[in-house]
Amino acid sequence: MNNMVTISIDGKSIQTESGKNLVTVAKEHGVYIPTLCYFRNIDPLGTCRICTVKVNGRDTTGCTIKVADGMDIEVNTPELLENRKAIIEMLYAEGNHFCPTCEKSGNCDMQNHAYDMGLTVTRYPHVFSEKKVDFTPKRMIMESNRCILCKRCVEEVKTPDGKDVFSFVKRGVNTRVQIDYEQEQKLSESEALRAMNLCPVGAILVKGMIHEQPFGERKYDLLGKDVKPEVKGNTIHKADDEKFIVATTSLAGCFGCHMSLLDIDTELLDIIEIAEFNKSPLT
Repeated sequence: MNNMVTISIDGKSIQTESGKNLVTVAKEHGVYIPTLCYFRNIDPLGTCRICTVKVNGRDTTGCTIKVADGMDIEVNTPELLENRKAIIEMLYAEGNHFCPTCEKSGNCDMQNHAYDMGLTVTRYPHVFSEKKVDFTPKRMIMESNRCILCKRCVEEVKTPDGKDVFSFVKRGVNTRVQIDYEQEQKLSESEALRAMNLCPVGAILVKGMIHEQPFGERKYDLLGKDVKPEVKGNTIHKADDEKFIVATTSLAGCFGCHMSLLDIDTELLDIIEIAEFNKSPLT
């Protein structure tokens, strides 16, 4: 018979099995602990730190905790919520995590967390050192500027004959993930896509593949050309022949919309309701 223990999560008394992972226990009882490096089949590293909780008054990574009797666990205090947001901001600041240009935008765990935390811009300057983007593999691209060293790909992605495809190389701040080109060629298309989906950011990409579903339910995400968006508040809708015609021009990558850290500022799309954009004859 399993040894049952009693713990407290945010003041709620919970009975569970001794030694179970805290993230799993919390999820089973309706408490969400955000994670990036944690993956169910991998011995947790606790490297990303966004799962930080308080256990008996001390800060620790939630994904590395195995529950024991009498634990008093805090998950969603204002201090912890702010700390997690700061950690996500620092991850954005140290890597090439500019979502509007990322192929995994809309299917990215870190972007998901940033939306959930209300993050659209980081308070920290971008300080990352530029790393190599490896296009050599047959099917994949390794964008090391986005890698957070979560170890998911290293542990989970194997060839049919059990060989490692990814591995850690170098040490300390120079640690990075490397692809074994010979072993990578043995992967099927579905196995390569699984590697891409395992990555919680946009570090592993499959050549020619992008994710087309943006995260969330934004105004123009799922609308077809014949589907009218829901009217909210005092939004003005005009027929096509009543819209203002605006001559537009493009200048070296600037197309009229400011892009935030996570994605295009979607409120600017409201102008679509009252204006039609035509290319200026002067360009």
